Amino acid sequence: MDELGPRLGDMLQIRPAVTADVEVVDEIAQSAFEHYTARIGRPPTPMSIDYRAAVEAGKIWVADDRSTVVGFVLLENEDDALLLDVIAVSPAAQGTGVGSALLTFTETEAETRGYSRITLYTNVMMTENLAYYPRHGYVETGRQYKNGFGRAHFEKMLAGVSGDEGSAVSGVGPTDETGGLQPG
Repeated sequence: MDELGPRLGDMLQIRPAVTADVEVVDEIAQSAFEHYTARIGRPPTPMSIDYRAAVEAGKIWVADDRSTVVGFVLLENEDDALLLDVIAVSPAAQGTGVGSALLTFTETEAETRGYSRITLYTNVMMTENLAYYPRHGYVETGRQYKNGFGRAHFEKMLAGVSGDEGSAVSGVGPTDETGGLQPG
């Protein structure tokens, strides 16, 4: 945290990732998620994503602090919500507000894209995340267990989108029969 200071400064910019960012994005994913491998029993999914393809598809935004990438989000358009597929912050920048800034950016981006809802999921063994997301307004909508692994699904409703505020773009709210769960 020496280079970033104790808290996030005014120098953080969130911008679309470019090809030159691919290596550092992958390094951040590896370092941010590697400590979960022993707990989960295998490397978490974000450690095996093809970040080059995601960057080339325009799905990744990076948090850039004075020309150093310190975190990123991978966002996926879905029919009725913006999926926050991956959020990762370099270990050196954790606790400085980068993650919160990326979540705030995701909300703004969702509204820009016309969504009134953000969804995400996390492995139930990542207990820190189970506490983190509710602190940022996300509500757990259900759990899904498959092949011995569990996912906790979360969503956040956004009030700033015009139209039927408080419900998803498609009109399916959090009480649909799947509870808003993502497939897989």
